[in-house]
Amino acid sequence: MARPLSGARLRAAALTLPLLAFVAVTFMAPLGSMLVRSFYEPHVADALPQTLESLRAWDGSSVPDENTFRILATELRLLDQQRKLGGVATRINRLEGGMRSAIMDTARALRDAEPDSWREAMTAADPAWGTEEAWRAVRRAGERYTMRHYLNALDLDRDPSGNIVAQSPERRIYLPLLLRTLGVSLAITVICLILGYPVAYLIANASPGRSNLLLLLVLVPFWTSLLVRTTSWIVLLQNQGVVNDLLVAVGVIGDDGRLALVYNMVGTLVAMTQVLLPFMILPLYAVMRSISPTYLRAASSLGATFPQGFVRVYWPQSLPGVAAGSLLVFILSIGYYITPALVGGRTGQLISNMIAYHMQESLNWGLAAALGVILLVTVMSLYLVYNRLVGIERMRLS
Repeated sequence: MARPLSGARLRAAALTLPLLAFVAVTFMAPLGSMLVRSFYEPHVADALPQTLESLRAWDGSSVPDENTFRILATELRLLDQQRKLGGVATRINRLEGGMRSAIMDTARALRDAEPDSWREAMTAADPAWGTEEAWRAVRRAGERYTMRHYLNALDLDRDPSGNIVAQSPERRIYLPLLLRTLGVSLAITVICLILGYPVAYLIANASPGRSNLLLLLVLVPFWTSLLVRTTSWIVLLQNQGVVNDLLVAVGVIGDDGRLALVYNMVGTLVAMTQVLLPFMILPLYAVMRSISPTYLRAASSLGATFPQGFVRVYWPQSLPGVAAGSLLVFILSIGYYITPALVGGRTGQLISNMIAYHMQESLNWGLAAALGVILLVTVMSLYLVYNRLVGIERMRLS
């Protein structure tokens, strides 16, 4: 008997291999790559090895010696010949503004030069080489393993002495954006719960024919492209859109007092609520469908009013659906970026939009990865708190 049982277990394990391979390729591998990119950046270290070796003994209190100037100039010219200078200059420029132009101008000026003084030649090409800040940027950019992306993601930096300090107020953008994202996600979750609970209750307690029709209306948005649904809100909410025209027509507002409902936080809240509302309704409906209506009738026969019976009898039984829908909507809303990007404008952007910006436009993948890791850790921490307070075992999706 042991041999067939062992074979059955092996076959069952073999059936899970495609799923495990899919999860490894589509989830674990990208997650691991993101984690590595957030602290490992070898590009400058590989491009300027001799310069960085020379800067190891530099105390940072004054510009380096003539030999360091010569080594850097030689490596910059070599990178220029190999057409690799742009990427190195961009990475150094992220730490000290203006360094990209300084590096590119210096490489062009020294392309065929053999000066008596490399220090004078480089400072003549760009005065930035006469400052300690430029050389500190080169040395910091050359760190293979670095925490600077996490410091930037937390609006922190290092001073010339190496101490961690807060960035200047005008550069503190990521922590406020993260807090805004959490606040918007919480607000959307609450709005979806307020709007979705009565709808789910109506569907669960309607006749079979009407229940199927209402459930079909809830599922219809899933058959429409997210991009189409989002852009349709631009048509509805813009200054000359349907909503403002209707408010003007009924006299609620004047034609010169049209409301700004799009390209701001209002547009983000409205559009994301409409997109995520079915994810709240369906778990609620799945739980409410299993709650017998006889409970409320029994409470009424014992003298309880409908509000009393609802709060003390029906609401506690529906909490597993509330927990499942709330968690689902909250986590989904944290990661949304298409909808805020289209209807949010400047004030309606979320942290996911900044991650997408660094991945697609600024190409600062290290910072994007650090922001992604911080967001992932934040979500996991909130999940653990949620599990401690509510209990994941109480959630029900069916």
